[in-house]
Amino acid sequence: MSDDPRATDDGSPVLPSSEPPTPTEKTLPVRLNVDDNDSPCDVVDALFLGRFTTGEQPFARSHSVDRVKKDRTLLPPGATVLRDARDDDRGAVLAEGDGWTVLVSRWNEGADVTVTGVTAELAEAQLKRAVDGAEDEPEPQPENVSMGFWYHSPRRGPFRTSRTITAGAWDEVRGNYTAPVADAMGELMKVTPDDISGRLLLLHGPPGTGKTSALRTLARSWRDWCQVDCVLDPERLFNDIGYLMDIAIGADDSEPGKERWRLLLLEDCDELIRGEAKYAAGQALSRLLNLTDGLLGQGRNVLVGVTTNEDLERLHPAVVRPGRCLARIEVGRLTRGEAVGWLGTPDGVGRDGATLAELFALRRGGSPASVPTQPRGESGLYL
Repeated sequence: MSDDPRATDDGSPVLPSSEPPTPTEKTLPVRLNVDDNDSPCDVVDALFLGRFTTGEQPFARSHSVDRVKKDRTLLPPGATVLRDARDDDRGAVLAEGDGWTVLVSRWNEGADVTVTGVTAELAEAQLKRAVDGAEDEPEPQPENVSMGFWYHSPRRGPFRTSRTITAGAWDEVRGNYTAPVADAMGELMKVTPDDISGRLLLLHGPPGTGKTSALRTLARSWRDWCQVDCVLDPERLFNDIGYLMDIAIGADDSEPGKERWRLLLLEDCDELIRGEAKYAAGQALSRLLNLTDGLLGQGRNVLVGVTTNEDLERLHPAVVRPGRCLARIEVGRLTRGEAVGWLGTPDGVGRDGATLAELFALRRGGSPASVPTQPRGESGLYL
């Protein structure tokens, strides 16, 4: 018996094969099935993969543009269009040039651009020609602030897009809050990175009291040092560890060398942080706390802002323990005197005062149960 580990059972050596290795693309047979559930855009996506899959164009480079200038096609110069599909919420254009292929997927105001090429340099060069100068940067306005929005897309996975929103200055909206809340909020608006102790910001109180409006104004007050991102599906965030890690690592809109803090906003998280959350949400609460002051949050300048309609007494003690919260503010109704002063008349104001939502309903001639659309000094939600 031979001691050579490369020998066969009868002791003869194994000779190297004289045949070249099978290309990777040959070992993975490709089959695309199309049925009436697929849209023309889906077909364009599938066609684009062909040259990359076979190895004809083995290099791929991609870039996302959040706001595309209206006059930009995102096609490199000299591109020949092969397919052009549009449906209600997206579009797809497939084009080619000498040794490269490009797919432009349009959605709302933004787009994803992917280029494959016979060389990495060619793919990168054509991608740069397609997206260079394509981002639309509107003139900044004093009342505008950029806010990111995270969500888990079935097609892209964890995905972030940014939008410019309008937010009132604190002096303009201070009167929307009862005096103790306005004082606490005013101090929060003045916070700087040197003032940060806890990493959790908790706003709780009844619906319609202006919690979301306060967070928008906070985004404007902090915009020089803090990037604000709203997580649209917080119920998924803490139950999907991959999604959580992508957001924890984050995406920074700031210039290189001028990295800012990040504030992640989680709205209406009653199920997550109420007293029995440990049993109802499994590991979700633990992961939230780990992000604020555990190992996951170490080395990351991340704050977490949570809004809830729950009473303070019903919140989980781990959430409200001393040292964990940067601020814990109960946003309540305006007193009767404050509500009458805000509205300019006592008509319709009860003896217990009113919420901001009720006051706007009264101002528009409706009942306090009506749902208004725009608080003073701002536009949008004010939960």
